[in-house]
This record gives sequence, C-alpha cells and structure tokens, in this order.
Amino acid sequence: MTPQVLVPDWPDAPANIGALATMRAGGVSAGPYDDGRGGGGLNLGLHCGDNADAVRANRALLQGLLPATPAWTSQVHGIAVADAATVQPGAPVQVADAGVTDRPGVVCAVMTADCLPVLFADVDGKVVGAAHAGWRGLAAGVLGETIKAMRGKGAGEITAWLGPAIGPSAFEVGQDVLDSFAAAAQGKDEEEKVRAAFAPFPGRQGKYLADMYTLARLFLARDGVTRVSGGNRCTFTERESFYSYRRSHLTGRQASLIWLK
Repeated sequence: MTPQVLVPDWPDAPANIGALATMRAGGVSAGPYDDGRGGGGLNLGLHCGDNADAVRANRALLQGLLPATPAWTSQVHGIAVADAATVQPGAPVQVADAGVTDRPGVVCAVMTADCLPVLFADVDGKVVGAAHAGWRGLAAGVLGETIKAMRGKGAGEITAWLGPAIGPSAFEVGQDVLDSFAAAAQGKDEEEKVRAAFAPFPGRQGKYLADMYTLARLFLARDGVTRVSGGNRCTFTERESFYSYRRSHLTGRQASLIWLK
C-alpha cells in the first residue's frame, strides 16, 4: 500500500530539501476517514475519532517516505513556533502551530483539513519550516512568527509554498472574519487589499467568500517573502483528493511536511 502524496511544484525551493503533502488515499482508515471511494484512507490525525490503530498504521506508511518521525505538535490555531528538533517521540506533546529547523533529517509537519498549510525554505537551503494557518492563526500572524523564527536560525531570503486548503469559491465566512483581517492589516493600502480578498456572498447579507491564498500572500509579502508557489487546490471541492472539515465535519487530517536532506 502506497500513500498518495502531492509533491510541491515549487521552482524556488533549494535542491537540498524534501517536501510533500499527503492526500486522502493510500491508507487503511475506514468509514468517514476512508479515501472517498470506499478504499482505505490516509488519515493521520489521532484526535478526530478514527481508530487509533488505523492512524498509527497510516503514520507508519508515511514514515517510509521520510528520514525521521515527523515533529507532530498540538495545533490550537495560535502563533507559537516550535523548534522541530526538540519535538521528540514519546516526549510530552508541544503546543505549537508551526515548526522550524536548521538540522538535516528533522521533519517539520502540520496537519490540516481545510486550514492552510504553508511550507518555507530559505533559498540557500539552511533553514526550513511549516505553519498551520487557519483563519485565526493567519490573522494573528503565525506566518510572520514562523519567518521570524527561521531568520533567528540564520535564514536569508525565504520562499514559501501554499499547500491544499479550502478555496476561495468555498470558504464562506461572516463579518467577524473580515473584521479580524481588516484589524490585522498594516496601513490603508494593505487594508484595502485585505478587504478585496472577501467577495460578498450573493443573496446572503453579511456573508463572504474568503480567499485564504490571497490573504496569505499579502501577509507573506509584508515580511519580505514574495517568492511564493502553490495555492491552487481546494480541499472542500476535491472530495476524493483531500479531507475537508467544512464539507464533512467528521473527517480525517492530511499533513504537509518539509525537511533538510
């Protein structure tokens, strides 16, 4: 059995990194955690109601593609960044929504099921990172905190890849979400661009379709990251490729992972 994975189309990534995003198929999970076609699903989340043995089996399948156990953390839609090298199997689980490393063989990892996963690398291949950017974490600055942590480890120019997330035709939000991003904007020009990323939902007063990919690019540019790839998949509409919490509620989690070789 082979896990289905997406290899980033990321022209600016340095040659000495490994990176992938898992998809829905190629595992052993059943029921709502399956592959959407009645076969085994590659659910990697132990916290979403799936059989724990199935999740561990899925993680073991994924392990065959990686140099080490991923640095799994407890994600809380915050902005904390872990040093992935300190996240060890068997140790207490760290609370963090991002991880960075400058050590070869250490695997940064985030899990998602509609939230935006962002992989980072400095172009010289010295530091990598991964961030889980749900709308709360994105508005609060998790991408900027990840970039800051990478620069603290010696990163120079940084490039990013936007992994599979809920797309702009599917992410319905209320006025509160728009207001949160508008309040996070720095300056009038950025606020106008932020507001433009929210399209009024036809026929639904106070509802919008939010473009997470555009918002992420705006916030990345704020911190000098303009070499950005990805951002062209939708977890909600691509039912047989990805898990989606918005679509199914009771569902699995995919992962986005990056490491230095």
